[in-house]
Amino acid sequence: MLLPYLESPDEAGTDEAGRGCLAGPVTAAAVILPLDYSNAVLNDSKQLTHALRDQLAEEIKREALAYAVADIDPETIDQINILKASILGMHKALDNLGQVPSLILVDGNKFYSYKKIRHRCMIKGDARFMSIAAASILAKTHRDAYMASLHEEYPVYNWKQNKGYPTIEHRKAIANFGPTKYHRKSFRLLPEQLKLNL
Repeated sequence: MLLPYLESPDEAGTDEAGRGCLAGPVTAAAVILPLDYSNAVLNDSKQLTHALRDQLAEEIKREALAYAVADIDPETIDQINILKASILGMHKALDNLGQVPSLILVDGNKFYSYKKIRHRCMIKGDARFMSIAAASILAKTHRDAYMASLHEEYPVYNWKQNKGYPTIEHRKAIANFGPTKYHRKSFRLLPEQLKLNL
């Protein structure tokens, strides 16, 4: 059972998606849910089916007091590193939230202070608090849809299925066709041990 809040009902949950991908942005979301919001199936987005995530995303957008999503592009990821880019994405989502929260609940163990608002880092927070779970769903569904749209431009990488994650299929395509402008050049796109098997 996910908790509605830690201290007060105007807390914002924030989370990111795509941190471990080889291509595409890292996407963050921030969500403030109503005090009386509940949903028995709301959970960490990674534990849900694609169809259920999409269904929940639409409900969250309807019911949330405030929500926002932000993408950080591969060029910025390469310039500042993926951790800083993930936190920058969370900050940008909070910028666009339209409501100032009393507390920020962050999934994970790293965050930089945001506008002097208190924050609490929560390991596995997306499986503990509804607002973080909601943020994880909005970040994941937004990013998945974007990667599916990029698939139309570069179908050989099958991003509509792997979403830019380092699958064998994705890495074989990189070996055969090279990286695109959407690939993160600072990431190890083709580890030496995999080159032997391609």
